Amino acid sequence: MDRALFGQYFPTDSPIHRMDARAKLTLVVIVMIAIFASGSYAALGVCAAFILAFFAISQIPLLQAARSIGPLFFIVIITALLNLFFVQGGVEYLSAGPFHVSQAGVHSAVFLSIRLTLLLLDASLLTLTTTTLDLTDAIEAVLMPFSRFGLPAHEFSMVMGIALRFVPQFVGEFRTIRAAQLSRGAKLSTSPFKSGLSSVSSLMVPLFSSAFRHADTLSSAMDARCYHGAAGRTKLHPLAFHARDAIGSAVCVALLACVVVVNVLF
Repeated sequence: MDRALFGQYFPTDSPIHRMDARAKLTLVVIVMIAIFASGSYAALGVCAAFILAFFAISQIPLLQAARSIGPLFFIVIITALLNLFFVQGGVEYLSAGPFHVSQAGVHSAVFLSIRLTLLLLDASLLTLTTTTLDLTDAIEAVLMPFSRFGLPAHEFSMVMGIALRFVPQFVGEFRTIRAAQLSRGAKLSTSPFKSGLSSVSSLMVPLFSSAFRHADTLSSAMDARCYHGAAGRTKLHPLAFHARDAIGSAVCVALLACVVVVNVLF
């Protein structure tokens, strides 16, 4: 667990870490809108420059940022391959049976790969700079207006926070279980087709058993602390907005404006 994973907090004393969690959650959505609104490589370059600047300000090494999105990078690869082979147009570079690689397919694969990578980095910046408790409180605060329509804002945010907290823990337990099976002489491979279903089950069964055990322990702990939902619940460290949140909002609005200008010019 010495590596940053998606959903794991990376503690440093940076201005972004000290920002209000509600502001960071809102600004992450604004940056996502800017990435989706980017219609050219130049606009994506502007988004990439801002995101890299955010990581520099937050004092998070780029290697840790790359490791944080590593478990989800298969989404980028699958999306790139689908666009590479199924988007057709322009000059055809390769033809092999039912698979055709054209100019439009290459452009779409590269463009969407960059866009998805920036989206993952944007989301990971939120989890790397925000503790699980603060993120849970921020989600609850954002969803609280919808509680009038029957949405259980507190329960939903708590489930999201618990899920984010247990992602790195389960990855660590998977590594421990795999190392234990290898030490017992198990022949495991990175591919389930090579290792066989029996080898996969030797990893998945203990992992699911551990997940159910953690769920039972967590429910017992919540019951022992007389947890009964959001009714009458107070906070030891309530969220509060500061001047740095306004500065962060101005920077993200500037990013959105720059993307619009670049889209018009290019």
